[in-house]
Amino acid sequence: MHNRKLILSLKDINSNKKGNIAAIFSLSNGYMGIQASDPITGANDVGTLVNGFFEYSPITYGEPAAFYPKNNQTIVSLPSLRKIRLLDENNHSFNFSELKNISLDLSNGQLTEVYEVSNQGGEKIEMTVASAIDQKKLAFYGIKFSFKPISYQGKLVVDKHYKIERKNNDGVGEVEDPRKTRLVKSISKHIISSDDFREVIKIETKESQQSVTIEGYSTSEKMLTKRALKTGFDITYIYKVSEGVKNKGVSIEQNSFDKIKEHSHKFWEDVWNQSEVTVSGNDEINLALHFNIFQLNQATGRDGKTNIAAKGLTGSGYEGHTFWDTEMYMLPYFIYTNPEFARNLLIYRYHTLTFARKRAKELGIKHGALFAWRSINGEETSAYYPASTAAYHINGDIAYAIGKYYEATDDDDFMEKYGFEILLETARFWREFGSWTEKGGKKQFEFLTVTGPDEYTAMVDNNYFTNRMAENNLKLAYTVGLRLAKSNQKVFDRLNSSESELREFHHIADNIYFPMNAQYQINAQDDSFFSKPVWPFNKTPKTKYPLLLHYHPLNIYRYQVNKQADTILADFLFPETITDSQLRREFEYYETITTHDSSLSRSIFSAVAARMGKVNHAYRYFTDTVRLDLTDLQGNTEDGLHLANLGGSWLDVVQGFAGMQVSSQGLLKIIPHLPAEWDSFQIRLAFKKRLLDIVIDKSQTQIVLLSGDPMEIVINQSQQTLTKIIKINN
Repeated sequence: MHNRKLILSLKDINSNKKGNIAAIFSLSNGYMGIQASDPITGANDVGTLVNGFFEYSPITYGEPAAFYPKNNQTIVSLPSLRKIRLLDENNHSFNFSELKNISLDLSNGQLTEVYEVSNQGGEKIEMTVASAIDQKKLAFYGIKFSFKPISYQGKLVVDKHYKIERKNNDGVGEVEDPRKTRLVKSISKHIISSDDFREVIKIETKESQQSVTIEGYSTSEKMLTKRALKTGFDITYIYKVSEGVKNKGVSIEQNSFDKIKEHSHKFWEDVWNQSEVTVSGNDEINLALHFNIFQLNQATGRDGKTNIAAKGLTGSGYEGHTFWDTEMYMLPYFIYTNPEFARNLLIYRYHTLTFARKRAKELGIKHGALFAWRSINGEETSAYYPASTAAYHINGDIAYAIGKYYEATDDDDFMEKYGFEILLETARFWREFGSWTEKGGKKQFEFLTVTGPDEYTAMVDNNYFTNRMAENNLKLAYTVGLRLAKSNQKVFDRLNSSESELREFHHIADNIYFPMNAQYQINAQDDSFFSKPVWPFNKTPKTKYPLLLHYHPLNIYRYQVNKQADTILADFLFPETITDSQLRREFEYYETITTHDSSLSRSIFSAVAARMGKVNHAYRYFTDTVRLDLTDLQGNTEDGLHLANLGGSWLDVVQGFAGMQVSSQGLLKIIPHLPAEWDSFQIRLAFKKRLLDIVIDKSQTQIVLLSGDPMEIVINQSQQTLTKIIKINN
């Protein structure tokens, strides 16, 4: 990070609400997350999340129908590892008084907080909390409490024992806001063992039959200790969180707070070496960008069996579910900075194929797979199919990400073991779920009763984005399949495919129907979109946004109104399918009817505007995107950070302002558009086993090959051979 410490503190966020602080300053490592809740008055039984640890609860329908999902899945909030009780020598509690400072060092992942706490007599002490999560031995978390007298001079009692709340009610509590989570009640908590220096508790779910063991260990003082403050003292605790049989082999005594901090520091050093994005000329934006990348890395499941929840491990919003957000908004960052993480995220989808095949059969598809719209383990959990199962573009989203990963890595091993099977099964779904029709005297293939990315337009025919994703999916299956048929026939045969099947995929792709609007000469969002009236924006008060919380879905569905980028997202993903003039018309039309009620929206409008050369326009969207959670723009940061938006801010810089694309010939392209507010910006990219350092300023673009073989690269439409360094005038 260029020897420049980037530290996020209270002055860098707009809201000091406890929930916002807990989410923004949370620590996680893809396996578990620790919210930065107040350790004195924060909840005792919530604050820790384990990726993939969830509970079932039945979905109640007023009018059930065939093959509706039967169960919710809700991530379980586990006891806080930060919670502590402080008592004076008269057994009176010290309570929260003031958070004096909190700082998160993005260079090493260490969190430092300073609290002022007081007893009922108004006597005060200062409590400093230093914590870090292990980025190598993922089960471990360390926290050190330092106590200093302010006006209290007596003995201080420090109690770090768990207080188990035995409320083992069945079921879950319902919520009105679909973005929030249910309260899980059908879990049990038991103290397994407890002594002076150690305590072990076990949490078990009733329905999903999962378990987590939390072991706490004091490295010096007892778990319950009483000491004179004098000049102050420290107590350090190590926690180990084990799910099922995971992490059983590493003893808690084998780790230390210093080791945890060392592992964290090394991890972040490697992250920034691979994926540095630095803005010169705006420190606020630069800090926000680093924070977003930091949290994106923290949230990511690394074992091939867990993914990235919509809120990561910063909060339980959206119940800890994974959506299409991963492939469309977050995976690009990993593909071009940490391909190993990208590979594991895609392998997660492979491990859910059994559920996806079952779901396809439930929709009448004999051969093929349909991935869940929202899930933790791969089972569909969404009770509202018009905005979930009908959004079967998820298949194409996953296939698109596989294609981009393969394009950037040439990872034949992944494609042979995992990737092609997903491409094949999703292509088979498109073949069976679509239908042939006669349009304009031509036989074409279409997809009916579908919901695209825009959740304010549901159950329509021929959503443009969906059809474009299907086309790409079918062609990918064709090209990869032909390659495998020649290079590894055993894989091809094992999946019962044939070259005639591949040719059928290609024939369908060549004849997919794409709706157009003749009046505006733009891609129509779907067949019926332009027959609807435009939403009455001038009569809608600001207090009625987001629309989904104030209007019945059928009211919204009757209008031209977009929750988020839809056709514009397709234009972003497939830039070579549209001319500059049509893109400009398309952008201007859809922009006027988009509410950006989804946090997924602004980043795409920013990236597309930047590519069009509308840099000032793009920058306005970008400033909202890059600081969305730091400003609580959506009003629900306390439920967890908006992980897709964090990835979107990286897309804006790299694929928007730097104009990074991969051409149809497989060449990396850089077409820079420097915002007027910046002096320069620097990015690092991994591409085909090479690491590039790219600096764009007002006069030139410089690209340095840090590692790997020479390569052909396109800068400002000029193809160059990069052997070590290239400088091109902008």
